[in-house]
Amino acid sequence: MSKISPQAIIEAGAVIGDDVEIGPFCFISSEATIGDGTKIAQGACIYGKTTIGKHNEIFSYAVLGSIPQDLKFGGEDVELIIGDYNKIREFTLFNPGTKGGGGKTIIGSHNLFMGYVHIGHDVVIGNHCILANAATLAGHVEMGDYAVIGGMTPIHQFVKIGDFAMIAGASALSQDVPPYCMAEGNRAVIRGLNLTGLRRHTERNDIDALKSAYRDLFESGQPLKETAAELVESSENHYVHNLCNFILKTKRGIPFERK
Repeated sequence: MSKISPQAIIEAGAVIGDDVEIGPFCFISSEATIGDGTKIAQGACIYGKTTIGKHNEIFSYAVLGSIPQDLKFGGEDVELIIGDYNKIREFTLFNPGTKGGGGKTIIGSHNLFMGYVHIGHDVVIGNHCILANAATLAGHVEMGDYAVIGGMTPIHQFVKIGDFAMIAGASALSQDVPPYCMAEGNRAVIRGLNLTGLRRHTERNDIDALKSAYRDLFESGQPLKETAAELVESSENHYVHNLCNFILKTKRGIPFERK
């Protein structure tokens, strides 16, 4: 059975799953859906058309689904969709999508959002990501799986961040970061491969292939996209293909210092 405080405000029409816990002074909108086993702590607010999956932990004073911080927003039908097993800490702010961005902000599963993290409108985040305290994602940002964003780091709108990428704390990112890479600085530039993350999830031969590709791409002094296209043709390693195809598709550019 669900455990719902009598001091919580739950509008008629909200869908509440089994074994849900909702603390005192929470607000749940009429369009919200809360999945089984999710825990919502004191004072958290779930607004609008927000769908939250199973076994999430939402801490005090998180605000999920309030209208996007976009002056073009005119009350359109928009959504915030959150997967399963996420931890959403205190004072986080997640906005739904906008008409111009497809109408949906989509969060995957098994992510950790530390205190004061902001997720802007139309953001898409994969699975197993970590966003440290006060990381700030502007509208339309896209993140892959297992990405890590350090604390106090703002991400410019429309930036794409690949799988296993890592952005250092107190950086400011305005361009795309390819998969498996680390970036740091204001403005952030690529500093190397995220070897710690790779060692946890890949084999030694894959890491060696990525090291070789990294040298060709970022340390050879050759044109970046031309080198990426050549590596796609010459390498059989799918991690190298992921890295190079990301570079070939970038629209905002890749932030690196030419040797």
